Amino acid sequence: MAVRTRHLEAGLDHVRVAPAEEGTLELIARRPTVDVREVLEEAELDVEQGLVGDSWSLRGRQPNPKAQVTLMSARAAELIAGEREHWPLAGDQLFVDLDLSGANLPPGTRLAIGSAMVEVTDMPHLGCGKFTKRFGHEARAFVNSPNGVALNLRGINTRVVQSGTVRRGDAVRKLS
Repeated sequence: MAVRTRHLEAGLDHVRVAPAEEGTLELIARRPTVDVREVLEEAELDVEQGLVGDSWSLRGRQPNPKAQVTLMSARAAELIAGEREHWPLAGDQLFVDLDLSGANLPPGTRLAIGSAMVEVTDMPHLGCGKFTKRFGHEARAFVNSPNGVALNLRGINTRVVQSGTVRRGDAVRKLS
């Protein structure tokens, strides 16, 4: 237990030095049904549907537009999940190499990704029971710790404000 926590804490420096203004879309994961993941090279983001083909719009009576598309730091995903093929288990759709901290991307910040644009919402994105089941109690405690929350290690919620196509390798640019 302590070894894993030390490993996670040691990896924070790598997360902290992520690019602040422009990064890269490293992985796209669509969730067509519960507990199913499809890794894509290209996807459509839509202002009504979110990531087209994702089950977000089918969850609950009224899907929450503040949680339409979730982004997770690729550096945090690597630290917590290890190999890239395990990242989609986190449940996020877009994994980016960008500083997702609240200080860098407060609610209202817009990000251009490919020909699409998303806006960071004020809805917190924290580790939940599914995250704990997949990565363990220590990982959940780590992402929900004061440092984890400040850096948004679990990721951020966004809404699509401009429909468009995103591709793995696209620039992710913070807009003024």
